[in-house]
Amino acid sequence: MADNRPSIVFADEKGNIFDFEPLAMVGRSGDYLIPIEDSDIIPVPKGGQFYVLPDRHPIGMDRQTGQIITLKKNPFDPSSPAFAVAIFLAAAHTQTYLAAWEPCDHATRLPLFAYTALGWKDGFVTTAIRTDISTRQDIDTFNMDTVRKGVELWKSSLPENRLVTHLAHCALVYGCPAALNLFQGREEGPLPTSPSCNARCIGCISHQPGGHPPAPQERIKFIPSPEEIAQVALTHITHVKDPVVSFGQGCEGEPLLAGDVIEEAIHMIRAKTDKGTINLNSNASLPEVIGALADAGLDSLRVSMNSARPLTYKAYFRPSYDFDALHKSIYEMKKRDKFVSVNLFVFPGVTDAPKEADTLKAFIKDAGVDMVQWRNLNIDPDVYLDTLGQKFPSGIGVKRLISEIPVRCGYFNPPL
Repeated sequence: MADNRPSIVFADEKGNIFDFEPLAMVGRSGDYLIPIEDSDIIPVPKGGQFYVLPDRHPIGMDRQTGQIITLKKNPFDPSSPAFAVAIFLAAAHTQTYLAAWEPCDHATRLPLFAYTALGWKDGFVTTAIRTDISTRQDIDTFNMDTVRKGVELWKSSLPENRLVTHLAHCALVYGCPAALNLFQGREEGPLPTSPSCNARCIGCISHQPGGHPPAPQERIKFIPSPEEIAQVALTHITHVKDPVVSFGQGCEGEPLLAGDVIEEAIHMIRAKTDKGTINLNSNASLPEVIGALADAGLDSLRVSMNSARPLTYKAYFRPSYDFDALHKSIYEMKKRDKFVSVNLFVFPGVTDAPKEADTLKAFIKDAGVDMVQWRNLNIDPDVYLDTLGQKFPSGIGVKRLISEIPVRCGYFNPPL
């Protein structure tokens, strides 16, 4: 019954958030508005961030009539507006519905975050599922005192290493979880390498032409030397339980464009130790480089995709390479018996649209992909749908899609 559904939440002009029981919570799936059931929600995970959305009014469902209603005025102060609220989920959680709102005519583009539905039922609730049991980026695993001490230790041990200086900035200024883990001596360590890219992703989080919307973080401005990379990787690998080090971070372009440097760095690492997992996060655009890195000692590849359909993929990535390169790169890994993940940018209503879901299933099967990492796409939903320029029928549901993909489900690069 509608009366048992969670309630809508909204914000006033000062950013205070209220629940409003007469309107039930509504989520968004592509262009569709979906009344949210109890089975769709979980309590808000620790570490989620609430966003008040300017120039956007929340949408709910009248419990008495079932009518979809836009709440334009604050019901507790009708002289002021009501604004939509969304949640940016804590890591390891995948969104199943977007926040629902009606934009004003003058609404500006939203920053590059994921806007998941938020409601209220005996506390704040959201539409998401946990897709990885790893706690490596849980908010309560970070201790800034430990991070600062780690930064000082790394800088004193490797005073000339430019990569250490860059990663210290990522940790202390941006709060990058990967950099925080590096300086805490745990989990997966980042190895950003490339300042350039061969795609022009609409939602790139390290480079936006003209600065609008602003990129959440600054891209690395130099290519570290193989020695600098190997120093960071070996320090991490030799001090961490089940270590992973990864090329291809949010603060860089496409690492394959620095493939010769990475190849030499991997040789240096593997000359010292066979411990640890060396991973590459990539758009998989250069199969011959992938093959060379695999021969050097690369253990795993994570291929970023918003879709397995070339039309949808190209609209977002705007690549300078052919979509077939992804298949060829995965083949280069699999013929060497290496591990391959798909880093899937989840957008409810597109990712789970029938034609998208069917193509994704076929891609994973045909390519021999070992794992799907269900990551939330950070973009203004209206901008994304306009960019794709397609009409998508009602989705099968993100939860259902995940359950129907017969490979390992996760969110992070696993140690192998």
